[in-house]
Amino acid sequence: MLTTDFVTGSPNWLDLGTPDLDGATAFYRGLFGWEFVPGGPETGGYGMFMLDGKSVAGAMTVPPEQAKSSWSVYFQTPDVDATAKSVEQARGAVPFPPMDILDFGRMGGFTDRGGAYFGTWQPKKVPGLGAVGVARTLCWAELYTPDVPAAAAFYRTVFGWDTAQTPFPGGGGSYTVIRTAGGGEEAGFGGLVPVNTVPTQAVLGPHWLPYFEVDDCDAAVADVERLGGELTLEPMDMPGVGKLANVADPYGAHFAVIKSAEAPGS
Repeated sequence: MLTTDFVTGSPNWLDLGTPDLDGATAFYRGLFGWEFVPGGPETGGYGMFMLDGKSVAGAMTVPPEQAKSSWSVYFQTPDVDATAKSVEQARGAVPFPPMDILDFGRMGGFTDRGGAYFGTWQPKKVPGLGAVGVARTLCWAELYTPDVPAAAAFYRTVFGWDTAQTPFPGGGGSYTVIRTAGGGEEAGFGGLVPVNTVPTQAVLGPHWLPYFEVDDCDAAVADVERLGGELTLEPMDMPGVGKLANVADPYGAHFAVIKSAEAPGS
C-alpha cells in the first residue's frame, strides 16, 4: 500500500515531461482537478501539480526533439550517489548523474538493465509527494519489462525490494508484486509485467506506468477522451483488485486509472 510514510525504495515522487505544459495543465485540471503552481526562475520552468493544497506530481516542458512526453516515477533513497553505483554494478545506466535540486533534495535519473527509465529522490527540504494512495493521486506503479526475473534481481540489488507472486483470479498465471524491503504484504506498491502483455504498452518499450486512483473508472475514461486523451486498454474488472484502464494524455504520456476494490471489512 502506497502512503506518504516513505521508506527506502518506495515511490516518493512523480513528474511529467510534456511538449505543451499549458495544454497538459488544462487536461489534468479537467481530469483530476489538479492546479499547476509554477516554480521560480531558479527551477527552470519546473512546477508542481497541487490537489487540496498538497503536491501530487511535478511537471515541466520537454521539447519533442529531446524526449517523448511521459511520466517518470522516482523512488526514495538515503544516498543517491550510492544508488548510482549500485545501478552501474547491476548493469543499469546513469543518464542523469546525481545532482542537488536547490535545497529541496538530491536526484538522479537511471535506466535499469532492461532499458526502463526511473528516478531517485534523496529528500532534504522536500520529503516527497504530499498526497498518494487517495482519489486523484498516485496509488500504484508497474514496470513493463522484457525479463521479469532479471528486473526483480536488478531492483533487489538497487533498493532491496522483495517480490511475491499473486495468482490471477481464475488461473492463467500470476502477477509479480513488488514491496519495499522487509515490509511484508502491506508494503506492496507496484508490480512487474512482461512488456509484451499489453500491445499498446509494448510499443513503448520497457517503462514504468503510474496508476492514479479514481472514484469511477468508466467516468475517468470518458473524461480522458472528452479532454482529448486516448483509451489504450479497455476498462476491466479484476476481482479483489478493482476496475482499471490504461490511457494516454493528448501529448502521448501514458498512465492508468483505477477504482480500487475495498479491502475486506472496510
